[in-house]
Order: sequence, then structure tokens, then C-alpha cells
Amino acid sequence: MKSISLSDAVTIVGGVLSGPVKERSDHLITGINTLADATVSEISFLSNKRYKGELETTSAVAVLLPVGQAAPENMGAIHVKDPYLAFAKLQRFFHPRVKAEGQRHASAVIDATAQLATDVDVGPNAVIGAGATIGSGTIIAAGCVIGENTQIGSACTLNANSVVAHDCILGDGVILQPGAIIGADGFGFAWAGDKYLKIPQAGRVVLEDDVEIGANATVDRGAIGDTVIERGVKLDNLVQIAHNVRVGAYTVMAGQAGVSGSAKIGKGCQVGGQSGIAGHLVIGDGVKLAGKSGVLSDLASGGTYAGSPAMPHRMWLKVSAVMMKLPEMLKKQQK
Repeated sequence: MKSISLSDAVTIVGGVLSGPVKERSDHLITGINTLADATVSEISFLSNKRYKGELETTSAVAVLLPVGQAAPENMGAIHVKDPYLAFAKLQRFFHPRVKAEGQRHASAVIDATAQLATDVDVGPNAVIGAGATIGSGTIIAAGCVIGENTQIGSACTLNANSVVAHDCILGDGVILQPGAIIGADGFGFAWAGDKYLKIPQAGRVVLEDDVEIGANATVDRGAIGDTVIERGVKLDNLVQIAHNVRVGAYTVMAGQAGVSGSAKIGKGCQVGGQSGIAGHLVIGDGVKLAGKSGVLSDLASGGTYAGSPAMPHRMWLKVSAVMMKLPEMLKKQQK
């Protein structure tokens, strides 16, 4: 079991230790856990005020608290600027990324023209197509399919049964969760009078560095030109990105969100679950969308929106309040 001294944990998170454990900074820590489940060899954290009451009963040796938050008497505390970020740093220490070692399963099918760094892992029944290139430290798990001429960078993790279709490009540190599909055909058809004529999707998908795509999420290839997911974007499970969309750096999208073709999403946006964005729209930088928002027009940078059609959040609160009163208003009108 991996362990670390309390003082080293404080150094990792850049915090200040206080309380009775201050004199026991060599105490060994074996992990981080919730306030309710932490043991005397674990650290916990408080990032949501609803759990504040559990500070009195936790067994954690110390708790990550925001600067200025008073700790109960006799409780160890590590004061940090952002407890959730500190939690993430410690989790990464106790649960580091698995290191690739160049293992190639006998059942994997690797084309002779593919170029793999010597330390790339390839799992059972994975298929790597002609002309593909894969950088150092990348892990290709069981059942993955890598198309022809695809480029995959260093230190990527493609989890089981994920697919990267032909000619797509993945930067360094990309993570695909199980079943993610990168580079499937976009939904492009033209009505010919008696049937739909499929439009060849001749573009690619480009995932820049440090992008993560959730389980069973899809990013469709461009019809003409590329679908681009910029650096640091995180897409949750079951997110759908249509052809020729561009998602700006460090934007995050929660589960079941969908973006229609040729929409442009700005940098640093936050998109709530089950939200939908219509095609060819422009969403400005830093936009926040509440869950189940339906976006039918361009949105200015920096705004917070909710509802369908999406509107400024304060307006949505007023509209929602009125809707709750509609039955009563109707009853009065009918008298």
C-alpha cells in the first residue's frame, strides 16, 4: 500500500497544517476518503458546505479546509485555497496513471506499416491499421480499433473498445474512456426527391493535448475540413459532437449534451447535462449553460444561461416562477 507522511501531503497540496496533528507531521497517510468513511490513516476534505456537519464526527487524521474555515476543536486541518483541487492532487499521488511497458498481446493485430514507440502497450484483440503512428507511453487497451494513417501522441490512454477512425489526430495525454468513438461519419445527407443521398464525410477529427472523451461519447469527423476539440477539453459520457464543430480550450460538457454541426463553442465554457446546441451557432468564451438548456441562437461571452430556448439565467428564474403560478392564475381566470 502506498503511503506518505502528513508533512509531505501538506507539501503536495501547498497547505498549512494546524491542530493537534501539527506535532505529528510524520504520521503516515495511506489515502484520502470522504468525511464519513475516512480512517485515522486517511485525509479527508470539505468542498461542499452540506457536509460541514460531518467535521464533528470524522475519523480522518486531517481535513482539507478552505483558508479561513475554522476547524472543530481537536481536529487536524490542512488549510488550502481550494480543497477540491487539493483532493485531486492527492488522489493523483495515490492513484497515478499506469505506465506503459511495451507489452503487445498475441491476439492484437498490428499492421506492418504502423509505427509504434517501443513502450506502447497494445491489449487483447486491438487492431491498428496501416500507416498509423503511436507515440511513447501510450496504452491501447483491449478491443480498441485504430484506423489507417491515424496519429496518436505520447502518454495517451485508449480504454477498452474505443475507436479512432482513419486519418484522425490525437495529441499528447489524450484519454478515451471505454466505447468512445472518434471520427465516425458525420450526419450528412441530401434529399434527392425519393431518398436521402449520403454525403461523404471527407474531413478528420483533431483532439488536441490533454483532451478526455467520456464513455460512449462520439466526436464525428468533418464533412469538409476538421472537427476540432481544443486543448484540455473534457467531455462526459454520452456526449455527441457533430461534424465540423469546434470546441474551445478547457471547455467541459456534462453527460448527454449534444452539439449540432458547424457550431463554434468558445474557450472555458461549462455545458450542463442534456443541453443541446443547434448547428452553426457561435457560443462565446466562458459561457455557462444550465442542464437541459436548449440553445437556438448565438450566446455572448461570459453569460450564464438556462431554459429552452436558452435565456439569461435571471430571466429564466423569473419565467420559472411565473410558470409555477400558471395553474392558480388559470383557475382565477376561469371563475
